[in-house]
Amino acid sequence: MVNRIRARNIGPVREADIHFGDLTVFVGPQATGKSIFLQMLKLLVDKASIHETMRYFGVRQNVDASAFFDLYFGEGMASIWTKGESCLVLDQAQKQKETDLKETDLTDYARDRLGRKKPGREKFPEKMFYIPVQRVMSLRDGMTHPFNDYRAGDPFVLRNFSNKLHLVLQNEIGLGGNVFPRQNRLSAELRKPLEEHIFNKFALRTDTSAHQRRLVLKSSSGRPLPYLVWSAGQREFVPLLLGLYWLLPSAKISCRAASVVIEEPEMGLHPNGISAVLNFVMELRSRGYRVYLSTHSPHVLDIVWALRFFQKNNGQQKDVLKLLGLSSTPKTRQIAAAVLEKKSEFRTYYFARDSKVHDISPLDPGSETLAEGGWGGLTEFSGRVGDVVAEVGNRNEGS
Repeated sequence: MVNRIRARNIGPVREADIHFGDLTVFVGPQATGKSIFLQMLKLLVDKASIHETMRYFGVRQNVDASAFFDLYFGEGMASIWTKGESCLVLDQAQKQKETDLKETDLTDYARDRLGRKKPGREKFPEKMFYIPVQRVMSLRDGMTHPFNDYRAGDPFVLRNFSNKLHLVLQNEIGLGGNVFPRQNRLSAELRKPLEEHIFNKFALRTDTSAHQRRLVLKSSSGRPLPYLVWSAGQREFVPLLLGLYWLLPSAKISCRAASVVIEEPEMGLHPNGISAVLNFVMELRSRGYRVYLSTHSPHVLDIVWALRFFQKNNGQQKDVLKLLGLSSTPKTRQIAAAVLEKKSEFRTYYFARDSKVHDISPLDPGSETLAEGGWGGLTEFSGRVGDVVAEVGNRNEGS
């Protein structure tokens, strides 16, 4: 487990000091390093599993570090680490008051130290499940794709995620079956908002009617709707849904990771749909997962801010359930109780254009620090709109 990263000159990030919580949120403009840091965290946590997976699928790894970074982070990313300039210090304490600060050379993680053993699977189970921002590519034609359907220069996290979705459909769901809604998969209380706000009376099924194994949406009386006619939100959400199936398996299958990254869970969704997805983030927390999010949605931070406020001001389970739009059941009360635990820590970091990462965890709307008061710029535009409208209104009244 990596509890803290201090970094300098890694990719676009010049300076960062990040303490990870039970829920950690990254915000900031595009191309400021959020994805690079989350992928780097995956590499730090799952080095052995990553190399094992690459060896299993025949990805050539006897290369220098810069070539490996192209293979792992994606083509064009070879220069994210500069010898003599880049610096990485980790805190991997195993106990609450223990400190183990260690300067690390990221190029060491590029080396496959598994030897020449015959490649196998799951000798080094992964500790972090990664749902990437490019997840829509894993169902680019309505069909799941195994690891080697991608080019070598495509990001590892996309190829690995896509392969897992392929395994879920092939091994756990099969052909001609209901994918959503599906009995005994996902909590019924959390499933209903997905039906209402994302699928809207349609069911998700596997289908072979067009002589292809594909996912389709189907109404009670209509023809199957192929992937390209789905809404943008449905196309973005379905890969995330299958990722949740992997993370929240049926009772017969044990949980497969200790932490999870979800990049931009809000993509393509109405605020009600975003809330429905965040309910599952809270269930992941209640099951003991450490969760890392990146987002461009003020709605996500609205909920994180409110939950922090509840923690510090004696909020009750009924307050959490009202915020999340959930009825009171044993399952939802368990989720609310996990959120309210005093030891449950919520952290938020702003990746700024000045190449620095700022801790804005308090999310104080009244903060004099623009990064925090404007929640990493997510509310800045709305505030400016209000100011300009007020200015025009005042001018009109005075004329």
